[in-house]
Amino acid sequence: MATNITWHPSLSRSERNSLRKQRGMTIWFTGLSASGKSTIATALEQHLLHLGLASYRLDGDNVRFGLNKDLGFSEKDRNENIRRIAEVAKLFADSSTIALTSFISPYRADRDTARKLHEAATPTKASGEEDESIPFIEVFVDIPVEVAEQRDPKGLYKKARAGEIKEFTGISAPYEAPEKPEIHIRSDKTSVEDSVREIVKYLEAKRLLVL
Repeated sequence: MATNITWHPSLSRSERNSLRKQRGMTIWFTGLSASGKSTIATALEQHLLHLGLASYRLDGDNVRFGLNKDLGFSEKDRNENIRRIAEVAKLFADSSTIALTSFISPYRADRDTARKLHEAATPTKASGEEDESIPFIEVFVDIPVEVAEQRDPKGLYKKARAGEIKEFTGISAPYEAPEKPEIHIRSDKTSVEDSVREIVKYLEAKRLLVL
């Protein structure tokens, strides 16, 4: 851990939310490859933008072209991948942006760590007083592995079955399903449009889209 560093305070989170007229949060999509995470997250991002709400999607593949291009798919690298994304999502949310993350994020402990990072009050004022926590909404995009294999738009399951891809989630590496996600979507039974509506309905019920 770095030493000789000092936290530089900025606007409080509540002040920033008030000035930007929206509340920052992280909506964390998790599920198997080909479950539909990115498709639903993209549709939700478009919906939120059309409502005039600042949002930004962090995609599992996209970040590996830059921020996380040094990481592989071992358990250790997956842990670090999610740690970095949780920190980046928190920064977006702290700026009063709605961060959408679509990552397999197979390990429950890593997702729990991401949640705790958002829920922990962060000193944002010079006095160090606690500010409101950042909402963290876990969305489990659930699909049977056999259905995911039938979809397999990238041909990854086929390669994993053939032994060409090692440590592939759902085949040769585990996926630990969320125990109590805020939202549980069966993407083989629910359309993308209905999935977006379900998420927006939850956000409205929790009054997260209004100040």
